[in-house]
Amino acid sequence: MSHSLAEQQVSARSVISDYIALSKPGIVGLTLVAALTGIYFGNHGIMPHWHLIGWTFLTLGLATAGSCMLNNHYDRDIDQLMKRTSNRALAAGAVSANRVLIVSLLLTIPSLALMAWVVNPLTAIVTSVGVVGYVGVYTMWMKRRTPWANQFGGIAGAVPPMVGYAAVTNELGAAAWILFAIMVVWQQPHALALALKYREDYARANVPVIPVACGVQATKLRILLYTIALVPVAMMPWLFDISGSIYLAASVVLSAIFLFMAVRFYRSDRDCDMRVFAFSIVYLILLFGIMIFDSI
Repeated sequence: MSHSLAEQQVSARSVISDYIALSKPGIVGLTLVAALTGIYFGNHGIMPHWHLIGWTFLTLGLATAGSCMLNNHYDRDIDQLMKRTSNRALAAGAVSANRVLIVSLLLTIPSLALMAWVVNPLTAIVTSVGVVGYVGVYTMWMKRRTPWANQFGGIAGAVPPMVGYAAVTNELGAAAWILFAIMVVWQQPHALALALKYREDYARANVPVIPVACGVQATKLRILLYTIALVPVAMMPWLFDISGSIYLAASVVLSAIFLFMAVRFYRSDRDCDMRVFAFSIVYLILLFGIMIFDSI
């Protein structure tokens, strides 16, 4: 009897772990960090009352988790064909697809309604745009049809700072759009570097990402061009007097390192360079962190 109960407990923990993994907690975490930057600048460098931050984080986190689960639910067929994703719970058949769909909708829709009520309607609308962009436009419509999917997916992924800004201001000011622009451009070399790493997986699943549709060298060129474009875009907080000279110096140094890595990769014979991908994450965290520090 006790042995059977122990097995049930282990099984329950396994299922919970699978659901958590399907919600992509790493993406949820980065989303909340980006939203916090928007909250900070929307409130003119002062952190608002913790209950507003808490409600914004709770509702945005749940909506993001639900969106990621919807993405996993829709992509479960191609995930089975890709080595990187074949062990995901849905692709492996470890959890029920119908139950995952129900849970993902229960996470997404009520959290957006709650956000409109306890935060403000504009924040819920902006978050909804991100959800529809990621799940509807990127995942369901463009990902399997065009190599331009990442560009549109990047727009949806750049919404979190605007969510944070709208949460404390109930509007979308210049700072929100600048943070949005930084993330839109940043996501391109970030995503393309990862796509190069798994291009054979994408080809096997017939997903026409740029490395598959256009080739390795064309992708390396795009990484370089987007990194070049990021240099002036990253300076915009200083140009619009959102941050000061410390941020400007950090932006120049970080962008120079990023550009150096992109140039080195472009000129090399390597088919992929995960150092570019890894540094892109460090770049964004440091850029936003120093932006906040410099405005204190």
